[in-house]
Amino acid sequence: MKTWRYLWALFRINKWTLTLDLVVTVFGLVVLNHIVGLTQREIFDNLAGESLVSLSVWALCAVLVAVAVTSVVTFVGVVVFHFMNEFTIGALLRRNAFEHVTGLPGDRSLPQSAGEAVSRFRGDADTVAGYMLRFKFAASNVLFTAVALYIMVQISPLVTFAVFLPLLAVIVIVNLASRRIEQYRKASREAEGNVTGFIGEMFGSVEAIKVADAETRVIGRFNAINDSRRQASLRDALLTHTLGVLFSNAQNLGTGLVLIVAAQSMSQGNLTVGDLSLFVFYLGYSSWLSQEIGAILTGYKQVGVSIDRLLKMMPGAPPEKLVEPSPSYLYRDLPAVPFVEKTAADRLETVEATRLTYVHPESGRGISDVDLKLERGSLTVVTGRIGSGKTTLVRVLLGSLPRQAGEILWNGTVVAEPDKFMVPPRCAYTSQVPRLFSEQLRSNVLMGLPEERVDLPHAVHAAVLERDIEQLEEGLDTVVGPRGVKLSGGQQLRSAAARMFVRDAELLILDDLSSGLDVETEKTLWERLFERPDSTALVVSHRRAALRRADHIIVLKDGRVDTEGRLDDLLQTSDEMQRLWRGDVGEKPEI
Repeated sequence: MKTWRYLWALFRINKWTLTLDLVVTVFGLVVLNHIVGLTQREIFDNLAGESLVSLSVWALCAVLVAVAVTSVVTFVGVVVFHFMNEFTIGALLRRNAFEHVTGLPGDRSLPQSAGEAVSRFRGDADTVAGYMLRFKFAASNVLFTAVALYIMVQISPLVTFAVFLPLLAVIVIVNLASRRIEQYRKASREAEGNVTGFIGEMFGSVEAIKVADAETRVIGRFNAINDSRRQASLRDALLTHTLGVLFSNAQNLGTGLVLIVAAQSMSQGNLTVGDLSLFVFYLGYSSWLSQEIGAILTGYKQVGVSIDRLLKMMPGAPPEKLVEPSPSYLYRDLPAVPFVEKTAADRLETVEATRLTYVHPESGRGISDVDLKLERGSLTVVTGRIGSGKTTLVRVLLGSLPRQAGEILWNGTVVAEPDKFMVPPRCAYTSQVPRLFSEQLRSNVLMGLPEERVDLPHAVHAAVLERDIEQLEEGLDTVVGPRGVKLSGGQQLRSAAARMFVRDAELLILDDLSSGLDVETEKTLWERLFERPDSTALVVSHRRAALRRADHIIVLKDGRVDTEGRLDDLLQTSDEMQRLWRGDVGEKPEI
């Protein structure tokens, strides 16, 4: 899609508010300003004894005062509609991009760093929204200029030509600089994203930096990246402001040209003092038109860059997805988070997977031809050395990684889209690394669920979290800080487990949950997990407490099922299981 098609789509979505904004702007910039210019002309002609109207100077001044009061009211309306439209358009772009990003499978996560994504969500969406609103000023100026042109031609065609000559120069300049405008804006945005991303990585890796005694080198790297950003931003800003200066100074050149041409006409009696004041008044707005046209032409290239950057955050999405009509809820209450009731159709009897295969394209490692079967009320443990594919198996089963072969069945029915099917109330998941927000602990557990519809105390109890909550300064209402920094590692893990338990799902999937827990807490967690006789769980772990409780153990090696069965049998027949039981889990990074 061409850039203009995206802009047209955004206009169609917001046509009523944008049109109303345009009407108010046209009234303020066209109607009222023409009244000011013509009234000013009559005041000067009245003082010179050449006025064509019978109103006195004081009456004409009263007209100007009335116009000024009306302009203030109109200006308030312009501001209100301007920001309402700007925020709405920006929110639409961010929502559509974010919706696609959150739906990406794990192997196609953000193609850029989180910091670069923030830069695009913030800066590029604002650039597009701001550009959309420039059109109302450009349209108002075109209309104003058309009326002014008609009036001025009736007075003096020669002076009129002098007024609009700078406008032609602006158009030529922008066309000559268009390619460089696009290049500089793209480089500036990319450099800004690099800095933002590096800052985010530094904050997330403080401990690693300190352990490696790399503070000086990291700061040096940051300074180098920031210097590149400074240079790119400087080039972009310098070009933009240079063009702006040329456009604004076109007025000064035009004023001088008008005075030269008008002087000769006045000496011949073809131009009055009021006419000259009207030409100078219109000249100011014609130069404004020059600036607006220059900004529109310059900005079009920059908006194209911003749209391209937003689209690159949405790999696989159709181009029109970015401007798809979507509610923004900026000026109304957010809809309630839907609560999905568990029904008889959600009941789990068996979950089967056959010949599941997924190979990571970067490393060439993953899983191949993995079969598993989970029965209702059972605990199945997937174990293996680090790098054997345990986490990959879980993520393929959940649909966060797209299976390259095999199929998944729920109660004998093929699951076509596991990423949409394997969700509460059918399935709930706790990952290796808990994801907590800087919100209340209560909010981190509920994640939008209505508290009155779920059993929060039971979830807290099942996660062995009740004593920890008693010791927190505000209990469940304690704000846990970014990534849950106010909690210990074990508390973070159990908070994530409580989030899983509160969803009362048929199948619980836990990826190495107990690795950060002490022996007593881990023992209690497994006991409480199966207080309900129908609890069904798939657990990734190499911990003895989990292995002892397992009804069935699947041992992975190099991405394949090496062996499976009950613990006692595996300890006698499997060298791999014996190695894991001794605590030799390997040193390769987990997939």
